[in-house]
Amino acid sequence: MAIALLLTALFVCISSLVLRALNQLWFKPRRIRSVLYKQGIRGPRPSFPFGNIPEMQSSIKIPSDAQQHVHHNWVPSIFPYLHKWEKKYGPIYMYSTGSKQHLYVSDPNLLRGIKQHNTLDLGKPTYLGKPLQPLLGDGIVRSNGQHWANQKKIIAPEFFLNKVMGMVGLMLESTMKIMKEWESRIQEVGEDSNVLDMSIDKDLKTLSRDIISRACFSSSYAQGNQIFEKISLMQEALSKPSLLFGFLNFRFLPFNNDKKIWNLRREVDAMLLEIVRHRQSGGGVHNAQKDLLQVLLESAAAANNGKHTPKTERFVLDNCRTIYFVGSETTSLTASWTLMLLSLHPEWQERLRAEIIGICGDHDRHELHRCLQDMDTLSKLKMLTMVIQESLRLYAPAVLTPRQALANMKLGDLDVPQDMIIWIAIASLHRDPKNWGPDANEFKPERFANGVTEACKFPNAYLPFGFGSRLCIGQTFAMMELKIVLSLLLSKFSFSLSPNYHHSPVLKMVLVPEHGINLLVRRV
Repeated sequence: MAIALLLTALFVCISSLVLRALNQLWFKPRRIRSVLYKQGIRGPRPSFPFGNIPEMQSSIKIPSDAQQHVHHNWVPSIFPYLHKWEKKYGPIYMYSTGSKQHLYVSDPNLLRGIKQHNTLDLGKPTYLGKPLQPLLGDGIVRSNGQHWANQKKIIAPEFFLNKVMGMVGLMLESTMKIMKEWESRIQEVGEDSNVLDMSIDKDLKTLSRDIISRACFSSSYAQGNQIFEKISLMQEALSKPSLLFGFLNFRFLPFNNDKKIWNLRREVDAMLLEIVRHRQSGGGVHNAQKDLLQVLLESAAAANNGKHTPKTERFVLDNCRTIYFVGSETTSLTASWTLMLLSLHPEWQERLRAEIIGICGDHDRHELHRCLQDMDTLSKLKMLTMVIQESLRLYAPAVLTPRQALANMKLGDLDVPQDMIIWIAIASLHRDPKNWGPDANEFKPERFANGVTEACKFPNAYLPFGFGSRLCIGQTFAMMELKIVLSLLLSKFSFSLSPNYHHSPVLKMVLVPEHGINLLVRRV
């Protein structure tokens, strides 16, 4: 009798597990897809249990040697399956990766409906939570719901224009430091050559790291160097297609890569915690204007009645890691891609140089430093703004922006079921000839001469900083930094493509040059 009861209980448990697995892998995905299918949305037919993963994997080719010939339509090489499906099914289609159901969107009309939906029910994909936990924790980039809203309320004001204006001086100082280093290295080459062949993206990454360290944490890049390097190693380890699209895998034991990532996380947290506790004990810089670290500490303490608990420390550490990664990586990449584009178009370099001289005069670096500290001066750099906007159109760090329907919702004319993962294809939207014209794959800053609203047919489809309530909070900071860095560098140096440059944009969470950006740098 006891054995019979035990077998019955075991049968019930196994049946329950089987039914739960079938619901997760079969019935639920079919229900989600049927909602969109009834509205005319199509896509490649998925197979059980892997969905469209086999087709996606078979379409990925081993990358050939990077080309010196530069073309700006790199989307098909990074996402061959998405590109093929868009040509077949149009700008809106659905596909599957195991139990995950995805809606691909490169249609400006549906995008308008998505942008107008600003409730907390449209958030970041929850399946990315655990894999990205080591890098971003539960910080503002990854979190959802009220937790995200509370963090935005604390952090966003630190990047408003009035705060960013107070950071201009340190942006100038950091850039001047790297300019002196370049001049010294060019001088070492000798007068006969007077040209330096260098990978500028490495130096611009160092520069951007120095700026974000000083602006947000009152420290220098040298102090946070180890933190940045370990965060870069985490980024590299996390840059897998299986992470981005939620490929089905059955991994119950931590693999070597997982162990490496979590070890890096512990090392980064230990270094950040040292900085945090030093500040808590009264150490660090005390300026009239608080830095972001001080604001995070005070807000976390206030939420816990003035006490510093493990919970408050986790809140601070998660957002510190986020700012260290996002704040430095995206801006340095944009500056690097912009100089690569300008090296291909020397006529635009001359125009920008003439604009800078016309506004600030042909003075030495100290006079230029003083000139660029004035906000009115920066606002007059119209052509530079056009160039940055065009660079962000062709080489925005974010290639795809994901959202998840955390509840059933209406987006435009489309009923979207809960748990559908929506991919807004920024790179495709930025190259749509129906929106930008037949020259959509060409570098033409003049299209922004009258602003974004006149640059294309559907201005809402220009998304270099995201959209809606989750628009990048550091947009003002990033644009200010880009204007200052590029103004100073272009005023004293000219750039041309190096014979050692190999054009190969790849996706490693953000769009990066696989082989670096090698340019020939000359003093003007």
